[in-house]
Amino acid sequence: MIPLRDTVRSRNTPIVTFIIIAINIFVFLYQSMMPREIVAEMIFNYGFIPIRFIDNLFNPFAYIPLFTNIFLHGGLIHLLGNMWSLWIFGDNVEDRMGPIRFTLFYLLTGVIATTFHMLSDISSYVPVIGASGAIAGVMGAYFLMFKNSRVLTIIPFFPFFFPIPAQIFLIIWFLTQVSSGISSGLAGSLSQNIAWWAHIFGFLGGVFLHKIFLKRNYTNRRSIF
Repeated sequence: MIPLRDTVRSRNTPIVTFIIIAINIFVFLYQSMMPREIVAEMIFNYGFIPIRFIDNLFNPFAYIPLFTNIFLHGGLIHLLGNMWSLWIFGDNVEDRMGPIRFTLFYLLTGVIATTFHMLSDISSYVPVIGASGAIAGVMGAYFLMFKNSRVLTIIPFFPFFFPIPAQIFLIIWFLTQVSSGISSGLAGSLSQNIAWWAHIFGFLGGVFLHKIFLKRNYTNRRSIF
């Protein structure tokens, strides 16, 4: 199922969601203009490598890739898929949290996602990049915050649009991640292209932590904190 849009309109302009999308696009365009050697070095330096982090726990610079990896992407499809999901679910979550709290929430769930991916394959030398863990946190928050929302979806090869309850859509998405994560673990292929456990624990992080970041009084007025 490919999500097209949700049925909940945000009351305020999702400034941070726009900025995050713009930063990710800018970084990707920068990568696209650089020689492969420079891009590889960039991913090595700013992607998160589990074994490098474990070997440098007491080096404060080792913690930088925990944050920078969520603004890097490995290809156009990777970027578009993540930014489209953020666009669909991020504006509403930001609306309920406010820009500053949403920023902190996004970064925190991204770090949680990356950390649990590391724990799933602690000796890996493969750099982890991508915003999907942080976006999974946004989806986890949306799951509980907008229980009456629907997501308009299209199923490949079927020219029909289906308005699916958002909670059903997100449950199916989450169970797919769990199934894929377990399957990859049983197959002994944890060091793969998709960080399933980052998605799973990013989502769970959003579910359990979103209330901490909600505005105390949600009104029609814009709040910056």
